[in-house]
Amino acid sequence: MPTQCSADLFGFAPVERRRVEAAFDGGAVTSDAGALLLGATDRAINLVGRFARCFTDGRRSDLIEHDVATLVGQRVFGIALGYEDLNDHDVLRHDPAMAVLAGKLEAKRLDCAPLAGKSTLNRLELSRPEPTRYHKIAFNGEAIEDLFVRLFLEAHCTPPRQIILDLDATDDPLHGHQEGRFFHGYYDCYCYLPLYVFCGRHLLCAKLRRSNIDGSAGAIEELARIIAQIRASWPRVRILLRADSGFAREALMAWCEQHRVDYVFGLARNARLEAKIAPELAQAKVLAQASGQPARYFKDFLWTTRGSWSRRRRVIAKAEWTQDKANPRFVVTSLKPKATGARHLYEQVYCARGEMENRIKECQTDLFADRTSTGTMRANQLRLWFASMAYALLCALRRIGLPHTQFAEASCGTIRLKLLKIGALVRISVRRIKFAMASGCPWQHEWSLVHARLRNAAA
Repeated sequence: MPTQCSADLFGFAPVERRRVEAAFDGGAVTSDAGALLLGATDRAINLVGRFARCFTDGRRSDLIEHDVATLVGQRVFGIALGYEDLNDHDVLRHDPAMAVLAGKLEAKRLDCAPLAGKSTLNRLELSRPEPTRYHKIAFNGEAIEDLFVRLFLEAHCTPPRQIILDLDATDDPLHGHQEGRFFHGYYDCYCYLPLYVFCGRHLLCAKLRRSNIDGSAGAIEELARIIAQIRASWPRVRILLRADSGFAREALMAWCEQHRVDYVFGLARNARLEAKIAPELAQAKVLAQASGQPARYFKDFLWTTRGSWSRRRRVIAKAEWTQDKANPRFVVTSLKPKATGARHLYEQVYCARGEMENRIKECQTDLFADRTSTGTMRANQLRLWFASMAYALLCALRRIGLPHTQFAEASCGTIRLKLLKIGALVRISVRRIKFAMASGCPWQHEWSLVHARLRNAAA
């Protein structure tokens, strides 16, 4: 009698005399069961709900299938889970884990999926500040920017004595003819030049800008808004700004001095500055050649430029000799010598700004903040905000659920891979939805600990 075969059954080499077969008949299965932690995080801080309130919906309520809160949640959760393209949602709209996150298991109409596909989400990304006949959904950019600072403030149980705000500009390469594209000589490509402001791991600002500007352009306006909001809640907090030499501009330093904000900025070297520390460089060279190791000395002095600065300011110089050449570096600061010495200020305070580079890499590499391929700057700014909200959500998960674990300092990509990307069989009944996750998951203990902490935070 001939063997009965199925076109949907796939056979493989036997193992210990047992047939190995595969088929797409597992039923409701998801690869993102760990994303339930994202839902629990959102319930603890209400990020998606507050983000959705930054949009207004001018569509007729009796004709829509997917409300704005569902659309916003889909986009934020999707980016956090690694789905950078709207096209991905044509499949995700049927995913049970995504449906649970969005709080919508069934569609109102028979011809619709529970969640939105790429076309509906595209209308969200093409929102405008004011609704029009063809764009019914509008967004409030000021409310979105304020939400980032509000999330930062709420993450602290008590006001800190001092905070350090890191500023940086980075390239966002463009490969099309997007609005506002310019060629940037330093980055050697057509790009945008977004401005980021972080406080530790907390993202306070992600502002998209053209690249034909100075790196510090618009920094005063953003800082004035952020610092005013912070001081409204923490009137006594001491604020220190930290940035590279691209922000050592007279206008920004003068603004800081007028508004009781300290700063430490890198200072571009020049012949006059190098001549000022020539004796120290000579000493470093002698010591380095004698020991065979890099040598450095520090010098603390008052300095002013020939025309651009309005006053003399404190400059810290690092006179270093390494790899058979001079490596001088300079920073300018408003901090007094009694408050912090030259070496400590440079090595412990200023050099720590390098951590911000890792935060930007998380946003761009793990959460696709550089996915600005829409035609207009307005839509690309909104894409940047969606990616930034996904970062804020994962940052909250890490802050609330992962302290004192091996993932306490993990990147967003690592958290996604270890704790969110878990396969599960989904069983849906009248009374419950059960995610039967893989028994061999190696991070079960950490996952259960995060779940317990998030439940307590949401209580």
